[in-house]
Amino acid sequence: MDHLFNPNSVAVIGANDKPGSIGSALINNLIEGGFSGKIHPVNPHYEQVHGLKAFSTIAEIEPPPDLAIIATPIATAPGIVRQCVRSGTRGVIIISAGGRESGEAGRLIEEQIHGAVEGSGVRIIGPNCLGVIRPAKHLNATFSGSMPAKGNLAVISQSGAICTFILDRAAQENTGFSHFVSIGSMLDVDFGDLIDYLGNDGSVRSILLYMENLTNIRKFMSAARAVARIKPIIVLKAGKSKAGARAASTHTGAMAGEDAVYDAAFKRAGIVRVPSLARLFDCAELLAKQPRPPGKRLAIITNGGGPGVMAADTLAEYGLEPAPMPEETMAQLNEILPSYWSRGNPIDILGNATVERFSAVLDICLASKAFDGVLIIMVPQALTDPEEVAKALTQMVRRRRFPVFASWMGGKQMAGAIDILNQADIPTYETPERAVRAFLYMVEYTRNQELLSQVPPKLSTDLYFDRDFVFRTIYECFEQQIDLLSEVQSKKILAAYGIPVNETLLATSADEAVAMAQEMDMPLAMKLVSPDITHKSDVGGVQLDLRNEEDLRQAFARIMDKARDLYPQARITGVSLQPYLANPDFELLIGSNTDPDFGPVLLFGSGGVFAEVLNDRALGLPPLNRLLARRMMEETRILPLLKGYRSHPPADLEKLEELLIRLSQLVIDFPEIVELDMNPVIVKNGIPCAVDARIKLARSKSGTSNLHLVISPYPQHLERHDLTDLKRPLFIRPIKPEDAPLFVELFNVLTPTSIYYRFFSVVKTLSPEILARFTQIDYDREIAFVALDEREVQERMLGIANIVGEPDGKRGEFSVLIGDPWQGTGIGAKLLLQCLRIARERGMEIVWGTVLAENSYMIALSKKLGFTVQQGEDSSEYKLTIDLKSARL
Repeated sequence: MDHLFNPNSVAVIGANDKPGSIGSALINNLIEGGFSGKIHPVNPHYEQVHGLKAFSTIAEIEPPPDLAIIATPIATAPGIVRQCVRSGTRGVIIISAGGRESGEAGRLIEEQIHGAVEGSGVRIIGPNCLGVIRPAKHLNATFSGSMPAKGNLAVISQSGAICTFILDRAAQENTGFSHFVSIGSMLDVDFGDLIDYLGNDGSVRSILLYMENLTNIRKFMSAARAVARIKPIIVLKAGKSKAGARAASTHTGAMAGEDAVYDAAFKRAGIVRVPSLARLFDCAELLAKQPRPPGKRLAIITNGGGPGVMAADTLAEYGLEPAPMPEETMAQLNEILPSYWSRGNPIDILGNATVERFSAVLDICLASKAFDGVLIIMVPQALTDPEEVAKALTQMVRRRRFPVFASWMGGKQMAGAIDILNQADIPTYETPERAVRAFLYMVEYTRNQELLSQVPPKLSTDLYFDRDFVFRTIYECFEQQIDLLSEVQSKKILAAYGIPVNETLLATSADEAVAMAQEMDMPLAMKLVSPDITHKSDVGGVQLDLRNEEDLRQAFARIMDKARDLYPQARITGVSLQPYLANPDFELLIGSNTDPDFGPVLLFGSGGVFAEVLNDRALGLPPLNRLLARRMMEETRILPLLKGYRSHPPADLEKLEELLIRLSQLVIDFPEIVELDMNPVIVKNGIPCAVDARIKLARSKSGTSNLHLVISPYPQHLERHDLTDLKRPLFIRPIKPEDAPLFVELFNVLTPTSIYYRFFSVVKTLSPEILARFTQIDYDREIAFVALDEREVQERMLGIANIVGEPDGKRGEFSVLIGDPWQGTGIGAKLLLQCLRIARERGMEIVWGTVLAENSYMIALSKKLGFTVQQGEDSSEYKLTIDLKSARL
């Protein structure tokens, strides 16, 4: 990837001198941008292009260029790419359009290009793209206009037109960039690759995405979840309405539309989504110019009452208010403002506000600890020069510790002042509403960080799953060519995974129903069982509160007569009998639907016959823990009711969390379950129970390797039991997010020396961010095992070892931490050896680590396992390396 963004030499294939051509613009932009490396035009019809020597083919260039830009017709691209591979060029940008977006012929050309680079290590951006810009390297490898300013904001866009808009707008607002990437059709390099790369680049502080679709979603989720912890990622996802909700056999399938799934995925990754191009750029300006807000407390300074109200109203749309004013700050403002000022926030400093008044109020707000951001609003007033105010403010905000931004409202009269603010890196917005919304998107990112650092609590009970029963049931259905399971079959599968269901029996006649009822507690509910009728209540197929034999016979007759009348061709299996749970406190809809891109998607919301009308639901992606399950519930309008309302007792929220976790595990284990609907899940006396259920099956192509998921689940198959050198029984397993308390206990038994050896600094306490970093890992890109003492009644963590993979998947960095009481007993070797074996299975080739020279325990352990030990760049450190291709593990 580095050859694409930090090349020492660039070849432009298709370069020419024709005014207005792409080949000419590419060469001109490289020259005008000040690229310091060598520029090689390639065109057999020219001896020189823009005064530079031209080559007939890239093979003639010695040494081979790092980067090749192809601007010839798409049909020539496969052959040119093969030449690049043979010559040793490692980065390729294909500007040419006409790939798969043009039809079958273009798709075949892209396949040929892909085949040309397969296994070579060459990376490709495009085709059908604008190119790449790196202001810090004076690299403008696009056919767009002038070089933008240098900054810390990276932009990735699928649309070249959106790129040109942002670049033009950025020039007006004085917004700078670290990277600007148009990725086009994403034949090779995609969003996941770029997020990984930019996340490891220190010059990038935040990332903006314009997205139309995703490829390799699991890689994208993995990269985004890692990088969003340390850098804001803001996305504008276009195409919200083109797909909508797909027709499905269950309520769940009908309510889980494509765009809602993207929303759920972005939330899970910690990405902030914006709804429009204007808001994307508003966020870009604030991110590029100001520090991120530590919280949501906004101070609003205005010289007009109306604009201040507009700002407060926008906060109210998001359930917020302007920050409360501390008494100390109020007293300071009373001393400098007229007696008739607003005496609150928004701080209305009145229409006759002078430059000095603006400055004095801002000075007080900047010094206050009660605010996390300041919005300054100015409307045109005859007594105040906007440019003078702007100049004064630019001098003050240089010492800012939180974002300061402005809404200078007006047109021609404000233009000069707005330019002054932009040049001083103070974001400006046309209206207070836009300014507040940009601030709140940054607040959302801050909240995301807090959520990502929270420790999920453990469930109070251990979970057991009867996988064998579900496996047999599903494959018996396949053998019988059944894909839509009956209520009875569905509930048996749910019960095997510990999901609470009520007793349900199948009756094929009225006499059988009466006989079965004698063994059940009255009253009963009777429901139609038919693979062809999805919504039973719509055809009178649900009869409730049946108390005797006469009720049962009449109900059976009503169900059958109505079903045969409305659906004469429908297959009718019989009726289900189950206890009638009268007057439930709540009715919920809980289920799962398989999205063609994201795999299984979980749903939680209000249920019953009005589920689709109410449309009160939240989506989530498996795997879940208690914290993630609770967040799903918090996104629904029914949660406040579930906490208890008037005569309705509260639901047992932990039981609901557990139900969602069990459902998550079921669809993880069985990709054959493509739709699952529990509607309603009745909550009565606090306890949930699924009183109706429906499961749809389809044969899976992913097998048991969890390839149907976009987030790697906990790898339970890697758990193992072992003994230390002193015969202490160990339970070695991958780390879990719920292990944070155990990790704190381990940290507390470490000596200051051990802490220094591991962290290379003095660490007295573990912050939530550090705890999350160690325990909430991505199992696709990190390997981490803990050793637990099996002799203890309460779990005790004795040590941890991990390997963090680099983006290419070929290299990784290891670390080991063993509690002082257990060092030297062989635990470290057991853990690290397990990590190395898994790393080799995943195709990793080199594992390395850095240790302090005085850490003799770690050096000895590494030598024992076959690491080579070399002096590091610093004489106080050693670098340990092992080649997994040849290591004997």
